[in-house]
Amino acid sequence: MASTTAAIGSASPTTPNMGAIAFAGTLGTIIEWYDFLIYGTAAALVFNKLFFPTVTPLAGTLAALATYAVGFVARPVGGALFGYFGDRIGRKSMLMLTMFVMGLGTFLIGLLPTYGQIGIWAPALLVVLRFIQGIGLGGEWGGASLMVLEHAPSDRRGFYGSLVQVGFPLGLVTSSGVFAIVTLLPEEQFLAWGWRIPFLISIVLVALGAFIRARIPETPVFEAIKAKQDLSSNPFYEAVFKSPRAFLVALGLKLSEVSWVYMLTVFVVVYATTKLALPRTLLLDAIFWAAVIEVATIPLFGYLTDKIGRRPFYFAGVIFTIAFAFPLFWLLDMKTPWIVMTAVIVALNFGHGLMFAPESAYFPELFGARVRYSGASFGFQASAAIGGGFAPIIATALAAYMGGTAGVSVMLILLALLTLVATFFAHETKDQPLLK
Repeated sequence: MASTTAAIGSASPTTPNMGAIAFAGTLGTIIEWYDFLIYGTAAALVFNKLFFPTVTPLAGTLAALATYAVGFVARPVGGALFGYFGDRIGRKSMLMLTMFVMGLGTFLIGLLPTYGQIGIWAPALLVVLRFIQGIGLGGEWGGASLMVLEHAPSDRRGFYGSLVQVGFPLGLVTSSGVFAIVTLLPEEQFLAWGWRIPFLISIVLVALGAFIRARIPETPVFEAIKAKQDLSSNPFYEAVFKSPRAFLVALGLKLSEVSWVYMLTVFVVVYATTKLALPRTLLLDAIFWAAVIEVATIPLFGYLTDKIGRRPFYFAGVIFTIAFAFPLFWLLDMKTPWIVMTAVIVALNFGHGLMFAPESAYFPELFGARVRYSGASFGFQASAAIGGGFAPIIATALAAYMGGTAGVSVMLILLALLTLVATFFAHETKDQPLLK
């Protein structure tokens, strides 16, 4: 009981086993993002041919991206569901459950028959499994973030939180790398069975992640709230409707970054391989190396947020996004491999990394401990649904309608301006206690 009392009185409860906690949080997040991101690559490269073969190429691409967007629609559902029980029952149990939900959905996609085998049932089942994927990821991010954040020292929350965020580029590296390997197969073999491999191997990764996460303890912050019998009776309602400012700020902060990153990893792949006739291996390599570099820049940015604050990185990221929205496509249109590679690397690390790095610390810090899982998860995932799920579809339609990418650049700038407004209304949190 003494340790619990100490935790309640402390501004920032910590654990002596911080390295193991950070490793477990990061590894599980890598696996979850791998599962989610391989779908995006498959949607851009192969699903239009295998699941929507009876329509025109453009319509097939839009249909494949629409099934991709279903995962984003499901993410706020998962965020609300797992956030509610995470604030009521505990962080750890929800973290384990989300991993199994995501892993099952991903593995079953790898076993799914195509349109040529079962007709309309193929895309219908694809949508169902993508929805399951989205629910799993919707609860995963908040649980992993809180598991690390609520154990971390008060002056290093930004750094340790950024390690959870490293799960995204490492998941991107892994998914892009695996797809880069299977795309080396002859086209006939790739379409017949090669595309399934990235989905099927997910089951091994999930088993590994579950084993490691099972060994970490519940967070001292949640244990302190539970000991005081201060659990919220309805954390979702309390987070969203009793703290609307924090929720709306979180929603706005996420918009620019999430739309930008999925422009790069989905729309740019579609645009460059179809309109510019660039080899898909070039785009996959560009994304791969951009993500490898981001593995280093995200912890660096996270470390710096502990020194100078979270908000400055959102201002910097928004300014970059606005300035680079048009030049990005001008550089791609040059079709020079090293220029394309450099453009993608710069775009990912500064248009995404600057704002993505602080999120695992910043979003939970915006909310009180009683409703932190619900508020951070739902705000993060609702914004991801808007900016990430629909942005590639809108961009593809805009590019087809306008015959160019000017409309896409304008859309990215408008979303960046919304994030700029949210940043002005946000408050700095790096020195605030977690138990409040």
